Amino acid sequence: MAFITLNTQKLKENFDILEGIFEKRGIEWAIVAKLLCGNQLYLEKLLELQPKQICDSRASNLQMVKKINPHVETIYIKPPPKRSIDKIVKYANISFNTELETIKLLSKSAVKQNVLHKVVIMVELGELREGILGESLIAFYEQVFELPHIEIIGIGTNLTCMYGVLPNADKLIQLSLYKQILEVKFNREIKYLSGGASVTIPLILNATLPAAINHFRVGETLYLGTNVYDNTLIDHMHHDVFKLYAEVIELHEKPMIPSGEMGLNLLGDKTEFDPALEGSINYRAIIDLGLLDIETEHISPMDPSMKIVGASSDMIVIDLDKNKDTIKVGDLIPFKMDYMGILRIMNSDYVDKKIE
Repeated sequence: MAFITLNTQKLKENFDILEGIFEKRGIEWAIVAKLLCGNQLYLEKLLELQPKQICDSRASNLQMVKKINPHVETIYIKPPPKRSIDKIVKYANISFNTELETIKLLSKSAVKQNVLHKVVIMVELGELREGILGESLIAFYEQVFELPHIEIIGIGTNLTCMYGVLPNADKLIQLSLYKQILEVKFNREIKYLSGGASVTIPLILNATLPAAINHFRVGETLYLGTNVYDNTLIDHMHHDVFKLYAEVIELHEKPMIPSGEMGLNLLGDKTEFDPALEGSINYRAIIDLGLLDIETEHISPMDPSMKIVGASSDMIVIDLDKNKDTIKVGDLIPFKMDYMGILRIMNSDYVDKKIE
């Protein structure tokens, strides 16, 4: 059975680096835990780091977080679906919102559960995902802060995740101005200006982050050590906190080009081959992992001499060239993954989860 490992020491070292970056500048930050897909073993290790806040986009995952540590502050980070309102109020101390009717339902549920539910209003700054338009913000805010058992603790924005709009200083200054306008008009302090994510960390490092931005939600940089702004690595951070291992279940020397009349594969694609490979024979290993678990563009062997040459729903084929390392059936091949690769693997019930 294929399995993924979490290196807790490397995770802690990444966490400590980020904690230092944020603490030095007086910024609060929350760990985005959705990559872990609610896995209890991994969440336990994450919570041992004693983060102040945990974010997720699934109420069931936040339920697991609260089961492990009822005292950690939890944040639901997408507009809440109406059918999950009671569960979100129960397991999320804070939620990100863009719809007045939804917040009214959160208010009713909070009254019923006798809790104070905190909200962050998300503002549209060009990414065209969640967020209300700036010209609607004052009227929206005015209606929300009158609702019982609801407290507005911040405004925020999301950038980059869908279209790749970068959170540059101009965008975040715009968010800062919205905060100033609301505070002046309603004479109420807004605690959080949540304009930060992994992609925004480079603005701290190059000293271009507007001073008003005081809250970040960070996932990818914690787990992968990446500078998401330009897809490089941040100095001294680990990019191999997670590793994937798959077992070789077949190994033979085979031709590099298939034979027979060619049609479409299971993805509906027609595969083309380099004619120069005609007559070539290499070692080909089949591993116990497939497209059901992960797309091949999000995974690569740790050994650069190995190459993924094909995949089906339950198997991936690796070209071992001349098999200089004398890999054999039953051996494990380690792989590195990008963020989406880890997310898919974590969501697969067919891949075991272990601690390294």
